[in-house]
Amino acid sequence: MPRAIHGGSMPEAESRDLFPGALEMMVLRLLKVEPMHGYALVQRIQQASGNLLQVEEGSLYPALQRLLKDGLVKAEWGVSATNRRVRIYRLTPAGAKHLVRAVSSFERMFQGINLVLALGEG
Repeated sequence: MPRAIHGGSMPEAESRDLFPGALEMMVLRLLKVEPMHGYALVQRIQQASGNLLQVEEGSLYPALQRLLKDGLVKAEWGVSATNRRVRIYRLTPAGAKHLVRAVSSFERMFQGINLVLALGEG
């Protein structure tokens, strides 16, 4: 499960799990941009989130297997920039459609949460 890292006034960084499906949605979004291997996905999520999110391999690879099983991504063997044999994942047309639905659902949920959080303000 991806974890959000919270710092701020707490003496040590605190981590929390994100909502179910968040990791899969981020993976599909990154694969929409370009095919990537697992380690690159982990690094890209961390980089794109400004180091607020950390994904452990123990969460990423099961998520990739679920996406493969559901036909949302496909994989083929290739060679990384460091000349290592890696499995490179690509978004499928079904994955692209699933991503649109998942992002729409997330945006509705986020809008609803914001409406509740705004109660009593203004």
